[in-house]
Amino acid sequence: MNRKLVRWLICILILCGILLGVGAFSLSVGSAGIPFKKIIPLILGGRGTTEYSILFDIRLPRIILGLAVGSSLSIAGVILQGMFRNPLVEPYTLGISGGAALGVCLNIVLRLNRIGGILSIPASGFLGAIIVILLVYSLSTRRGILRIQGLLLTGVMISFISSSLIMLIMAVSRTEDLHGIIFWIMGSLEEPNLVLIKVIVLISVLGLFISYLFATELNALALGEEEALHLGINTERTKRLLFILASLLTGCAVSVAGVIGFVGLVVPHFMRMFVGGDHRILLITSALSGGAFLILCDTLARTIIAPLELPVGVITGIIGGAIFIYFLSKKQVVLGGR
Repeated sequence: MNRKLVRWLICILILCGILLGVGAFSLSVGSAGIPFKKIIPLILGGRGTTEYSILFDIRLPRIILGLAVGSSLSIAGVILQGMFRNPLVEPYTLGISGGAALGVCLNIVLRLNRIGGILSIPASGFLGAIIVILLVYSLSTRRGILRIQGLLLTGVMISFISSSLIMLIMAVSRTEDLHGIIFWIMGSLEEPNLVLIKVIVLISVLGLFISYLFATELNALALGEEEALHLGINTERTKRLLFILASLLTGCAVSVAGVIGFVGLVVPHFMRMFVGGDHRILLITSALSGGAFLILCDTLARTIIAPLELPVGVITGIIGGAIFIYFLSKKQVVLGGR
């Protein structure tokens, strides 16, 4: 068997083991500690008990949601960094999270959730993200050509505009609305709707599958658009499809969990250091490690000052920022390899 393939399989198995370990750790710790050795007996015959309810009605849905959201953001980060050939690009750079956050802020301030129910908040976030996606795409397309640099600059400007509008809304909001806006903006995996969790899991899996179909194109784009064109890649079609895929993954993740930063920026860098820049392995390893990273951060967020809970975006920002600074200081991370 090819040595590279064996190394890739070993990396995937190690990350799957880490993911399972982090998941088991997240199940067993919390304000109500449940020893790991009791989890199996609870699964087999603990239905109806309080501990069973804590495990399968509260903690397990958060773990599944963390895996889906972390994977989605990491996949989107890999795609965008490969498209732009820029290691500083992340899913939130293009203003998608700003549009989603603005949609949720308007929902909370206008109290639309009282009319549309609890699902109106993720729906308004996704609608805001879609509007920004269409706006950025239309402003960056000229004569059928999607201009990469124009796309990046337009996204950054729209992100600034969205942030300014959010601060304006917060300045004139009621106190009770302000708390809801701030907590959502900082991110949370506390989602009680199981249907919504199943939807984001499905989207995450489909996103990984579809992105993997473009692994060769991403490898070619990492060499530059002209080189990719000479290799027979339809660059314009590929750029459009990859932009739409990354945007939808980001929009879905943000609309459900709020703005959770640094996952899509740091995780691809971290994986690129260990597995290289080949997107055939980078995509799947980033998805696994992104899910494990977010689950771990969420576990810390709900246990550091238990029974109170910190927004998970605070933990990902601190840990992700520290890791990113470490990477920069070592000067080992470059786009496309070690």
